Amino acid sequence: MAEIKQPQKAFAFIGLIYVPCAKVDAVLEKLSSVVGNVALRSDTLQFTHTTYYNQEMGDELVRQWCVFNRLIDPDLLIDLKHHTNRLEKTTLNEHGGRNINIDPGLLSMNNVVLVSTKNYAHRIHYGRGIYAEVTLLYQGRTFKPLDWTYPDYREQTAIDFFCSAREILKQKIKGVDNV
Repeated sequence: MAEIKQPQKAFAFIGLIYVPCAKVDAVLEKLSSVVGNVALRSDTLQFTHTTYYNQEMGDELVRQWCVFNRLIDPDLLIDLKHHTNRLEKTTLNEHGGRNINIDPGLLSMNNVVLVSTKNYAHRIHYGRGIYAEVTLLYQGRTFKPLDWTYPDYREQTAIDFFCSAREILKQKIKGVDNV
C-alpha cells in the first residue's frame, strides 16, 4: 500500500480582469496577508477574448496575472477562492456589478490549476463548493494548454509569464529566497 504524502507546496496566483479605474493595488494588499507579497506581476493586456463580462463590467477591460511569494499548501486554494469572492463584492460599481474579477489558482512545478464555483465536465469538486481544473501542463520546458484552456491562457504572453513564475517557484522550493 502506498503511503499518503503531503503535496508539494506551490504558489498561489490570481488572474484579474478589471476596469482601468479599479483599485487593483488595494486588492493585492488585502491578499498579501493570506498568500504573501506579489512575486511577479504581468503587464496589463486588453481583454478581448470574450464578451462574458461586458454587461456587468463594461467593454474596456484589462487582463493581468499576479503570482504571490508564499509557498502554500494546495488545500488553501479553497479558502482563497472564498476570500476572493468576498473581495470582489467590495469592488462593486454604481450598478452593483464588479469592477474586478479575481480568479485564483495554483502554480506548481507541474501545472497551473484554476478554481471556480462552476462545475463542468473537465472539473472536479475540490471542496466546499469549489471546482478545480488543470489549465496548463508543464511539459518539454514550457506550459502547454489543454482542450478546455481559456483563450487568454493559451497566448504566448500567459505561457511566458507562468514559465517565469515557475522559475521563481523553483528557486523558492530549493530554499533560495530572492522574492
